[in-house]
Amino acid sequence: MKALYRKYRPKTLAEVIGQERVTSVLENSIAQGKISHAYLFTGPRGTGKTSVARIFAHEINHFPYELEDSYVDIIEIDGASNRGIDNIRELREKAAIAPTKGKYKIYIIDEVHMLTKEAFNALLKTLEEPPAHVIFILATTDLQKVPVTITSRVQILVFNLASPDVMKAHLKSVCSAESLAIDDDALDIIVRRGGGSFRDSLSLLGQIATLKKDDKKITKSLIESSLGLPQDELITTLLAAYESSDLETISSTLKTILGSGTKPETLAEEIINRLLLSPSPSLLPLLQKLPEVRAPFPEAKLLLAFVNLNQPAPSAPTIKNFSIAPKKNPVDFHPKPAETPPEITPNSAVSTEEIQPNSADFSWENYLNSVQSTSVGAAMWLKKCRFSLENGCLELFPPTSTTKGILESENNLKVLKSCLKNFDLRIHNPDDFSPNPAKKDPKFTKIDDIMGKTQEVNNGGEIPF
Repeated sequence: MKALYRKYRPKTLAEVIGQERVTSVLENSIAQGKISHAYLFTGPRGTGKTSVARIFAHEINHFPYELEDSYVDIIEIDGASNRGIDNIRELREKAAIAPTKGKYKIYIIDEVHMLTKEAFNALLKTLEEPPAHVIFILATTDLQKVPVTITSRVQILVFNLASPDVMKAHLKSVCSAESLAIDDDALDIIVRRGGGSFRDSLSLLGQIATLKKDDKKITKSLIESSLGLPQDELITTLLAAYESSDLETISSTLKTILGSGTKPETLAEEIINRLLLSPSPSLLPLLQKLPEVRAPFPEAKLLLAFVNLNQPAPSAPTIKNFSIAPKKNPVDFHPKPAETPPEITPNSAVSTEEIQPNSADFSWENYLNSVQSTSVGAAMWLKKCRFSLENGCLELFPPTSTTKGILESENNLKVLKSCLKNFDLRIHNPDDFSPNPAKKDPKFTKIDDIMGKTQEVNNGGEIPF
């Protein structure tokens, strides 16, 4: 089976997608008969430089273009493996010979920036006084390495990475032609991972297509599992924990992601791509550290990126036992004085006289396990909540507005409800619940009747100002 990026390679300038500025210039040159003696195509890899060079070379000479054809008047040279002065001298000698079939003899030199200094000097002489029947098309991904003496004698055309919308539309058309059923969310991952490169995106789509079974649809979860990518929900949890300086959640989430087989470099790349698509001022400091996540010790560099040493979070728990393999540690519980509410730990539900979580038809532990089997991220934030059962409704009391917001996100809320059978769900505001509500003194009841609602203030006998 032919690779998708080869199968769907354009054969005419009109079929080239995403490079309209370049193709319009070339089409006008052909239409007006004003062909330059030398062109330089520059841009990121996978944007179509070599494909367009081949198409242009065929259309100049009015040759029909097929991917496997070969014409003696179109010569392709790999600058990486033919980079010496002797190779360019040989080129100069053959360039003097007239073309056999077409009007022009066309040299396509790919990765031209790899030529040696001496080879560039030899090429320069040909560019300064080229034979009338010779056209050079140079291609490079690294324009700054091409000497200015060369760039000043060629027509430079810049190839850009495809926008996400253009790439997604192109991949949809390929999937339709290949009868590949695929979710929009799955396509979004391929577009993001492809980074605007047609070759990389189509190669990735072809790789995923071979993994699907029978006629099943290609889903987001299939791509994440096959590529070893972290779940979007876990990345959302990680970034939210970073914003709220929740070091415990940062540590546990990193353990979960890395423990599932995702490489630190892959996680860093995914987060960078997300931040570039949707920049947030509170998350931008991550861009200073995440590019450094690579060997040696990539896990340590990843952890350091998420720990802001300049702004330690007050009362935040310390990070313990950070490693790739997740570990289950017992939860410490230290009761506080009576006037202070007991601390809520992430892995336990604290019950009071007002909160009675036990029910014949409901098990908190079973509910947590059910949520965790569907979404690790949602379960992680659910564990932070107190809860109660009232009139067939599970009442959740998140400790912070951040926790509430994450649980109420569309994906997490869907998971919470789908795992909750025979009960309704309500998520309260953080200030809706007081663990130890003070019983009101009876003397205030009479005052309420006269003065309206009153509030008892108890500051332990201290001066209130």
